[in-house]
Amino acid sequence: MLTLSQILFQNLVSTGEEMVSRERRMVFVTVGTTCFDALVKAVDSEEVKEALLNKGYTDLLIQMGRGTYMPSKASGNSTLQVDYFTFSPSIADYIKEASLVISHAGSGSIFETLRLGKPLIVVVNEDLMDNHQSELAEELAHRKHLFCARPQTLQETVETMDLNNLLPYVPGDAKQVVTLVNKFLGFPAD
Repeated sequence: MLTLSQILFQNLVSTGEEMVSRERRMVFVTVGTTCFDALVKAVDSEEVKEALLNKGYTDLLIQMGRGTYMPSKASGNSTLQVDYFTFSPSIADYIKEASLVISHAGSGSIFETLRLGKPLIVVVNEDLMDNHQSELAEELAHRKHLFCARPQTLQETVETMDLNNLLPYVPGDAKQVVTLVNKFLGFPAD
């Protein structure tokens, strides 16, 4: 398993590029522990790669999970550096390094990314039978904390997104709920 630094160093060596030549703006894509080949294929398309380049992103790192689709490390316009891996014990470092995160609609990935204050596009997996994840993604998009897409609309979402329209996510304070439950159960108030 490669660390983020090792992956970036390999790209640097393989392209012969000097570190000072450009400001690095990485897009991190995560599908979690599942198979979401539709997302990996969408982000691997030349159209989405071109849209990311046009937005000023320089690197694309894809965590592909259990999927069988293997993304291309090359892009038609070779200035976008692409790499991928299957799993990592933690994706927190990748999210911290990212300028943009494109994620499946799992609540853990969503809230970890929002907690770190990173711009986020959530791509809903329409192949799931009971897709409660879409409700969470759509509600958070409605509240302007993230952008919500489907694999077939990812290119349009990237092209039209304005990160200045996103509002920071502020987690709620659960103390009032805890106090109410404790009171109901007969526990003394703190």
